[in-house]
Amino acid sequence: MKIVIFAGGTGRRLWPISRKRSPKQFEPIIGPKSTVRLAVERFLGSYAVEDILISTNEAYLGILRKQLPEIPEKNFIGEPVRRDLAAAVGLGMVHVRHYCSPDEPIAIVWGDNYMTKQSEFLSLLKSAESILKSEQAEMVYLGETPRYANSNLGWIGLGPELGNEHGTPFYAYESWVYRPDLDKCRQMFESGKFVWNTGYFVTRPGYILSAYERLQPDMWNGLRRIEEAIDQDNYTEILSQEYPLMEVASFDDAIVQHIDVNDAVVLHGNTGWSDPGTLYALKEAINPDEEANVEMGLVRSLNTSDSLLYNYEDGKLLTAVGLNGMVVVNTDDAILVVHKDDIRLVKELVNELTDSNLEDYS
Repeated sequence: MKIVIFAGGTGRRLWPISRKRSPKQFEPIIGPKSTVRLAVERFLGSYAVEDILISTNEAYLGILRKQLPEIPEKNFIGEPVRRDLAAAVGLGMVHVRHYCSPDEPIAIVWGDNYMTKQSEFLSLLKSAESILKSEQAEMVYLGETPRYANSNLGWIGLGPELGNEHGTPFYAYESWVYRPDLDKCRQMFESGKFVWNTGYFVTRPGYILSAYERLQPDMWNGLRRIEEAIDQDNYTEILSQEYPLMEVASFDDAIVQHIDVNDAVVLHGNTGWSDPGTLYALKEAINPDEEANVEMGLVRSLNTSDSLLYNYEDGKLLTAVGLNGMVVVNTDDAILVVHKDDIRLVKELVNELTDSNLEDYS
């Protein structure tokens, strides 16, 4: 099985930890290693480095080569411009199909997530691979058994149990909901019929590319031309011509929503997965206890709860008194203070910086 790790996002919701010049997946937001480094280490020992591919923006290839020196050069897939995940996944698929059988299982995973139970995750992957090889499904979604009602994530609805693979039951794919409100989250959590959507799935490049051909013919034509140029002298030229013309669309909108539900099944387990997509989600991922704080660096707090306090500046003490539900991040050139209820506005703030004389801070 091939593994494609996508690591091209800008992570504006985690500003000022995550910056345009070095997004969140390259920064040590949980412990001393970046999340993309942790993502690769998750597979080392179980999969050959030749089977691990990294998809990113060309601007970040230098960072990735330094952080992931064991990955072969040809396994880095660089996007010349950002066109969202529909184009990025398609580009990854044509590279995989170029080097292997269109029927070989492939896992799509993300380089900005966190996971604490590696063995459980690898077991789910093996079960997903077996389901594909036994032709019980064309796509296997990997969910996370929910630990609480989280409104910052997507959720997948489970249909009837269809079978069992290596001791793990799998279910019909029934529905998905993107970031429902908290009351809806509580209902889904209590029902036991929904799991967190990790965005990870296992499929075959041939199946996904046939979906592009059927559902996104214009994008497919560009991808086909790029695939024909892989390993040719004119690859960079063709990529630079075709990729910027592709529609900016999410993979979910372009492909997933239109997949026949009968082609897909859902596996889920307790892998300790979390998606620290915002700074408060990062706090929840590390410690969801509403009485607890999450701190990094030289920090002292008093009568403070449910807060994330990060200090990246050596020689400076960050202190907090009487705070509740706050995020305070100090870096060498920027400070952010925001209540957890307004955390989604951070991205809006960074967008305003981008279009001003303060763009260097974005």
